[in-house]
Amino acid sequence: MADNLPSEFDVVVIGTGLPESIIAAACSRSGQRVLHVDSKNYYGGNWASFSFSGLLSWIKENQQKTDVIGECEDWRKLILENEEIISLNKTDKTIQHVEDFCFSNQDLSEDVEEAGALSKLPVLGVSDADGAAQESEKECAPVERALPGAESWEPEKTAGSDPASATEGNNTEITTESESSHNAALGKSTLEMGKTEAAPSEISAQEPKKITYSQIVREGRRFNIDLVSKLLYSRGLLIDLLIKSNVSRYAEFKNATRILAFWEGKVEQVPCSRADVFNSRQLTMVEKRLLMKFLTFCLEYERQPDEYQDYESSTFAQFLKTQKLTPSLQHFILHSIAMVSETDCSTLEGLQATKKFLHCFGRYGNTPFLFPLYGQGEIPQCFCRCKAILDHFGQRISAKYFVVEDGYLSENTCKNVCYRQISRAVLITDQSILKTDSEQQVSILRMPPVDLGQPAVCVIELCSSTMTCMKDTYLVHLTCPSTKTAREDLEPVVQKLFNLNTETEKETENEKLEKPRVLWAVYFNMRDSSGIDRNTYDGLPSNVYVCSGPDSALGNDCAVKQAETIFQEMFPTEEFCPPPPNPEDIIYDEDELAPEGSGFSSSPETKPEPLLEECISEGSTTVEQEHSEG
Repeated sequence: MADNLPSEFDVVVIGTGLPESIIAAACSRSGQRVLHVDSKNYYGGNWASFSFSGLLSWIKENQQKTDVIGECEDWRKLILENEEIISLNKTDKTIQHVEDFCFSNQDLSEDVEEAGALSKLPVLGVSDADGAAQESEKECAPVERALPGAESWEPEKTAGSDPASATEGNNTEITTESESSHNAALGKSTLEMGKTEAAPSEISAQEPKKITYSQIVREGRRFNIDLVSKLLYSRGLLIDLLIKSNVSRYAEFKNATRILAFWEGKVEQVPCSRADVFNSRQLTMVEKRLLMKFLTFCLEYERQPDEYQDYESSTFAQFLKTQKLTPSLQHFILHSIAMVSETDCSTLEGLQATKKFLHCFGRYGNTPFLFPLYGQGEIPQCFCRCKAILDHFGQRISAKYFVVEDGYLSENTCKNVCYRQISRAVLITDQSILKTDSEQQVSILRMPPVDLGQPAVCVIELCSSTMTCMKDTYLVHLTCPSTKTAREDLEPVVQKLFNLNTETEKETENEKLEKPRVLWAVYFNMRDSSGIDRNTYDGLPSNVYVCSGPDSALGNDCAVKQAETIFQEMFPTEEFCPPPPNPEDIIYDEDELAPEGSGFSSSPETKPEPLLEECISEGSTTVEQEHSEG
């Protein structure tokens, strides 16, 4: 163990997943001494992102179930007479049924390596006292800031009104013509959200480039492949926490630009915003009016209980049939806006989900979702950067509280726990599932169940501008609650959307023209330990708290709620993840001031940080903390 490491801490956090990292940051911000450790040689646990070669190593490790935790032979000497032992797992048992397939030309020679590949150091260390994250290893180019023109679904605003623009704070207001001119005079162009880099129209008609397996390996560091696939609701708990804690400065985001639906055997774009509804060619004028009326009702349904109270015991799908909506509109609302089950979701739950979707419009774009550049694995790292590397074991560490990720607990501790499973697939493809003139799109598609009893599948397609895949490829994530192995659950959906033929096999003309080709794929099942009562764990001491791994939901609310609940149980009088002090508010002693000529200045002539802006430049968004002037 590091020679200068203290032997006592207030909190020891084991695991670097999202909830553990948030807790470590929150405890550090409140002045607690925190030791944050992880046995793995990468950040994030089951929330991690990998380069392609890193993912191949992860696949091999989980197929072989290699031991990953070292053990000190003399550890029993460190246990006192009045203490109990809680054993930790030596192997990660949260991942099962890992299967990977290559469909591209396998021209790989043995000496082909990932360009610039670097081995990662073990992630064990001490959190900063102020909880501030360090700069990311992946440096982003400066973002030119501009106030976007964003859609709003506020009920008091009339349909067909001018696009709303995000202003100071979290509110969305109508931008008048004079205000737009004023913004332009200040050098801030008002951009129409949802529009991305437009490629020449003839690109979509061209034959996709042939991508070989050796190219994927060689360009492996262009990939950032998430183990868990999620999006951030623009008014969700995680975005609010990122802004409140000022951690948002360490990440950049891209708008999810398309909401898709699978209807009558085809993938179609769903009109969700007012502008999309009125500009849609797939809806008749009658359908547009019906859709607008229903969505406006959903925003204020609590004020009109007479409209739905007779159907509270019915499913949301049954309620939609009573609203004079066409079958296609019912399908779009159920699967692409509310994104709920056709058989299990009640009317009230469906209305709540629809309102949440619409409420998130207008904050950062004309969809409710954001995606972090470089993948979901960036978010845990933003909350906690480790400072020390611990290269061997043997020191005894005492702490008031212990926070541990569920996957570390032994089978004996978890013998009474009944776990759910998540089915996951990650595909590298050569084309988008919906070809348009603009190729740089982030799309979300909710596929209805293929067979009776099967769950719906969430499909998220990422383009190369998200920094998660190489140029001329797309990264596609598929997720659903498990009923069987991941491959059995998800392959039927993959076959509906993609061409799985290898390049040596013949393909039909329809497959060649209509379906993107899968170049490489991996399937795996991941444990869902969310929502488990801590009393279910056997022999868990009162000062040990358990964090779950990722759940199957699209957003991150479960992880944030869990982190806040655990923090408040440990420190009920402390604020959860407060912002750091502004530099100009810090008072220094005379001997702490930098000496003259050192290059630092004690005068407050530094450039103030920008207000909370929905900033977009070439599809990239930065979410920042609001600062008051003076």
